[in-house]
Amino acid sequence: MNKMSEEICSTCGLPKEICVCEEITKEKQEITVKIETKRYGKAMTVLEGFSPGINLESLASDLKKKLACGGTYDEKRRRIELQGNHTHKIKNILTKMNYSEEQINVK
Repeated sequence: MNKMSEEICSTCGLPKEICVCEEITKEKQEITVKIETKRYGKAMTVLEGFSPGINLESLASDLKKKLACGGTYDEKRRRIELQGNHTHKIKNILTKMNYSEEQINVK
């Protein structure tokens, strides 16, 4: 059995290499960006509202690289936490990653 046939998207039935499910899901997101204060008064940028079709691990990794910060993702709560206040940059970065600008709410 060839490897490509093993990697089929369960949603659209296309091979993972050409699957468009994540791109379609990105357009329908209602992402909320807010600041939470953690221990010792440290700011944490929190992104919430991701649907199950989005790969949070990959997205968090990309955001940490672009913002040069630490952070993590919470698969259960469907959120990404980034160290520091990045509210002034995050909307621009997400729109470059094909998220709809109108659906990114920065608080």
